[in-house]
Amino acid sequence: MTGTRSDGPLLAVIDMQRVFAEPDSPWATPCYARAAAGILRLLPAFGDRVVFTRFIAPAEPVGAWRPYYDQWSFALQPPHSRIWELTDEFARDDAHLLDAATFGKWTPELAERVGPGGRLVLAGVSTDCCVLSTALPAADAGVHVTVVADACAGMDDATHERALEVMKLYAPLITVVDTHQLLAEGAP
Repeated sequence: MTGTRSDGPLLAVIDMQRVFAEPDSPWATPCYARAAAGILRLLPAFGDRVVFTRFIAPAEPVGAWRPYYDQWSFALQPPHSRIWELTDEFARDDAHLLDAATFGKWTPELAERVGPGGRLVLAGVSTDCCVLSTALPAADAGVHVTVVADACAGMDDATHERALEVMKLYAPLITVVDTHQLLAEGAP
């Protein structure tokens, strides 16, 4: 399987999709381009050890997701809809794609790709939602998580910084670095 931990840490690129990139989207992430630039710097270092995630709407929302999608009804579109596509610079083959109808992407599929006691590097959007919701359960599972701050973006700079500060509280399970620091340390 591609994207396994056999050659070092796995880079999970979280939700770099049109719905978060396009300025007219209700879910536009203002610093998306900054995060994308950081991710593009990381990709060569990870080679084939990369997985791209996509947030997609469920076919039928249940539980607390019902009022959520009542508020965000524009998002109730099938997985192949344009809003759920990765932006052009991140379009890759499906072997490296992982879909989830949840904020957190720490799914059984991602856990399998990382492997027990593995290392996971996170980048993407949004820091204060899907990145945070992926980092915490991965750390709980015993995975060392590295969040690359300048390869992430929040709904605004303040929430981005607050989410990073929260994740720093989980050290040494979660480490927050920037792209320069990660690449200078010889990672992966």
